[in-house]
Amino acid sequence: MFDFNAARKRSELFMAIRRFFMEKDFLEVSTPTLSPYLIPEPSIKVFRTDFMNEFRGHLPLYLIPSPEIFMKKLLAAGSGSIFQISQCFRNAEQLGDVHNPEFTMLEYYAVDADEKDSIELTIEMIERTQLTSCPAWIDEKPLIITMAEAMYKYAGVDMDKAENISYLRKEAERLSLTPAPDEPWDDTFNRIFLTYTEPALPKDREVYLTEYPDRIRCLAAKDNSKPVRKRWEMYISGIEIANCYAEETDNKEMASYFSEEEARLMKDREGTDDVIPPADPDFPSLCIPKSSGTAMGLDRLLAAELGLKTIEPLLLFPLSDMLSDGKSSI
Repeated sequence: MFDFNAARKRSELFMAIRRFFMEKDFLEVSTPTLSPYLIPEPSIKVFRTDFMNEFRGHLPLYLIPSPEIFMKKLLAAGSGSIFQISQCFRNAEQLGDVHNPEFTMLEYYAVDADEKDSIELTIEMIERTQLTSCPAWIDEKPLIITMAEAMYKYAGVDMDKAENISYLRKEAERLSLTPAPDEPWDDTFNRIFLTYTEPALPKDREVYLTEYPDRIRCLAAKDNSKPVRKRWEMYISGIEIANCYAEETDNKEMASYFSEEEARLMKDREGTDDVIPPADPDFPSLCIPKSSGTAMGLDRLLAAELGLKTIEPLLLFPLSDMLSDGKSSI
């Protein structure tokens, strides 16, 4: 059965978000959901389709996992601060609870800002766009905690020492985890983080987990004063809702990232049927201004604001229903 009350709440939230950003002088943009190339991200699997043209033949196109690739091109072209509510697609993920292969994302870029500015902007946005009868977490002061603080508090791991892979592996073994002898640093780190730290984060408020290790490659700028990147992830009720970067603007760093991640993507998917989208050849040369970008799952945010533990009631046509034998959404 369709839940039209949930659909109204979704509409109210989206309208409130649009008002908030327009009052801040952000430009709303609309970018493609199909692209002939993507940003190389080995951890994300994508959907492929084919464009058929009598003159150009069949050309592969890919459903975007986020609008980042196009929004950063707009930033580089001088758009100023921008935002977008769009449909995004990620393959090979579980169905139900907090996952659906097609989902709604809010992505916003604040020019002449860093990741700390984006924390303030995000907290204000949630406060000003909240729905009525919201759960108690909205009234609690958000927690801002560094990854080093969280790893030590919830897993007993000293991130100053964790730069040494031997120390990190010994800590994993102490925690009854069994990393392989040749397991990469980031895989061992993520094994500890996902098993011990992330589940222990407070669930009664927004949690902003900042200063991720710089060994975890991404397009966030490095902090020159310590081995971390200027990024954060935000959780509500233990669920990841948003992530943010102080955007990388150094073209050499962007080119290095693309080269390394594309090679890793090819290696990880060699001998499989997994889609390998080509990397955007022009992206590393973009002149991206100082800015901070945030991506937020709006299905998850709406579920948190309504006190739900799953996003399924908020989707008029969840894929899990459409794929169930003999079951209809109607």
